[in-house]
Amino acid sequence: MDVRVKWVEDRTFVGEAESGHKIVFGAASEAGPKPGPSPMELVLIGTGGCAAYDVVHILEKGREPVESVEVELDADRAETDPKVFTRIHMRFIVKGRGLTAAKAERAVALSVEKYCSASAMMAKSAALSHDVEVIDTGDEATSTR
Repeated sequence: MDVRVKWVEDRTFVGEAESGHKIVFGAASEAGPKPGPSPMELVLIGTGGCAAYDVVHILEKGREPVESVEVELDADRAETDPKVFTRIHMRFIVKGRGLTAAKAERAVALSVEKYCSASAMMAKSAALSHDVEVIDTGDEATSTR
């Protein structure tokens, strides 16, 4: 995997993936507002994206009626440099018509504990936790764990 990061100006950078996709990121400076997510926000976004991708893939492979997967991440960082993440909580909201809580919870557990490379890396410095909310869109019943 190859990526490139280029400094644009002030505290603004552009990252480019080998696929050609680009993202602007950085920090606020005296010259202007924050140009995009910070690098550490991108790390969290990547972790949530990795886990969400796995959950969708696992549920679809099991022919489960998944319609939507969202992951909300809440994290704490160390107070001293390097300010690594020390705690990350991932809240999964999984929706589908007739989707059972047990199958959604299993998909989340498999992702977080086995398949997601990003969460495996983050677990080296942070205490990871997660919970799952399953919403059956057939009758809008909600189950939380």
